[in-house]
Amino acid sequence: MRGEAQEADNGSGNAGANAGPRLRADARRNVDALLRAAMSVFSQSGVDAPIREIAERAGVGVGTVYRHFPQRSDLIAAVFRNEVDACADAAPALAASHGPDEALRRWVEHYAGFIAAKRGLAAALHSGDAAYDTLPVYFDKRLRPALEGLLASAAAAGSIRAGVSANDLLSAVARLCTSPRDEEPARARGMVGLLLDGLRYDPRKSARSPASGSDRA
Repeated sequence: MRGEAQEADNGSGNAGANAGPRLRADARRNVDALLRAAMSVFSQSGVDAPIREIAERAGVGVGTVYRHFPQRSDLIAAVFRNEVDACADAAPALAASHGPDEALRRWVEHYAGFIAAKRGLAAALHSGDAAYDTLPVYFDKRLRPALEGLLASAAAAGSIRAGVSANDLLSAVARLCTSPRDEEPARARGMVGLLLDGLRYDPRKSARSPASGSDRA
């Protein structure tokens, strides 16, 4: 492992000072590829999957992995943050290209997909390792405001009831997508759809609506 990392470092050092910006761009691409590959491998095989398998899927050497992520916990935490960022960043993009109701639906489906894929990280994230202590705060800081904006827009448009808590919805979707039973992903998506349908029902509006029979008599 050290030999591979040293070989990779030597290769970078021979590129020359004028190639700095190009190397930085290459390094960014390598990191992005590693994070995508690691998430895929972790989802399929768990966080104890061989690092070599992640490197091969990303198209880089093992030394490159250890140069950017010296410890396995560094890679796991980076994967988690990257997935959270992608989910949070999807909110404004969806709001800009879809109506409030559709933007909310698509974002919740995106979030549900993230939760389902996160199963591969669950064992590590709940291991008590101090390397993951800041991740719950990061999760809340990034995702709660993203969802709050979508909920506010949908409520203002009359698509859902007012006063829906972002924290409650995040928790409810997470519970639906992390059933202790090995259920098909389609089942979880169906239950999330039912949950979203429930947000459209406002009992206060129903109470104010005239009864179809007695009021006409």
